[in-house]
Amino acid sequence: MGRRDLVLLTDHSSTEGTRAAMATAARRLTGREPVLMDARHFMTDGTGGVNGTGRIEAEGGGTVRLEAEGRVVTTDAVVVYEIPPHRRPAFAHCQRLLRASGVRSLGTDVEAWRAATEKDRTVERFTRDGVPQMPTITLSRPSPEAAAEAFERLGGDVWARPCVGMGGDDVFHITTRTQLAAAARHYADLGTDWLIAQDARNFIADGRRHQYRVVVLGGRVVRATEHVQADPDAPCNECQGAVSILLETDELPPGLAELAILATKSLGLPLAGVDLAAESGGVVFEVNVHPAFGRTRGIDQIAVPYVAAHLHS
Repeated sequence: MGRRDLVLLTDHSSTEGTRAAMATAARRLTGREPVLMDARHFMTDGTGGVNGTGRIEAEGGGTVRLEAEGRVVTTDAVVVYEIPPHRRPAFAHCQRLLRASGVRSLGTDVEAWRAATEKDRTVERFTRDGVPQMPTITLSRPSPEAAAEAFERLGGDVWARPCVGMGGDDVFHITTRTQLAAAARHYADLGTDWLIAQDARNFIADGRRHQYRVVVLGGRVVRATEHVQADPDAPCNECQGAVSILLETDELPPGLAELAILATKSLGLPLAGVDLAAESGGVVFEVNVHPAFGRTRGIDQIAVPYVAAHLHS
């Protein structure tokens, strides 16, 4: 890559924690400190608090000049990560500028990000491409009768979630009309569309829920974990109390690695964290643009190969 600086572009208000891992990977691979820049300076619609003050200009030859907070850097590789879902629309203009410049980056596909971030679009893509998923219905401020009809059509045992969300927040297991009505009011108060999906019955023998997170990079599985949730009515997510168990990739149930790769390909993402279950014939729940990862082998399994993909493309 020559001696140009490597830029790590993330939302510095995020507390997810992967920015430090990406910086460690960059130091390990280049022997130098990456340039850390706050992605909020390049956002466009007021959601970031400090947005709109940065500038991006193509320099030719696959290089780009970024300016923010008095710092100016010219580079041919920009690593984009840790952009929260609710801020991705504001970041889309930056992505388009980076792509037009020809700079090396795996984070410039606006449509792929949108297809994964907006879960109703994810359902549409999966339906188009034959990716197995639980039957799902999107609801937009439905009448009580319309919500009840959809609920009954899916068997009266569903999971509700917002079309755009993060960390299992605002997700509910619904088995009664009363719970359905409460969820409808909740989403109406948030002013968001939502989905209900049939329960996958993803239980292990002792009654706990479980599912898998499979991280795919460049069409290859690089990390696999199993999440186990003691509360059958809570999302099977670490942020909601699930326990994460790191697996070897060959410990995944048969067919799940291939299913994760198929889901990633359907959305057009070079890197993604795929949440899926072996039950119900093997189904995908959702795909995460920027999968969070813990300290256990996360730098080696995700951060290093992701940064390396920018340096050697």
